[in-house]
Amino acid sequence: MIITTKDGNSFDTETDLTAPERHILQKLFLWKSMAASLQEFRKKKEEALLKGWNNSGPISESQALMSIIRDLEKKVSIRLENA
Repeated sequence: MIITTKDGNSFDTETDLTAPERHILQKLFLWKSMAASLQEFRKKKEEALLKGWNNSGPISESQALMSIIRDLEKKVSIRLENA
């Protein structure tokens, strides 16, 4: 899947992210539309990164994942402002 951020950066999840990062990103896509606040979204992100993939342990964020998550945070903020 190709993800393009509002800043114009494009990422290919198959090559730019590890399998554990893709797993975290799937969870965050869900939380993007469910989080009641930006703080809740960030908490879920931290929980997912600490838990890892199938409880494998902490996952460190690559630059690509950090950029995608920043974009998701902006989208959460916009959704909440317009609610």
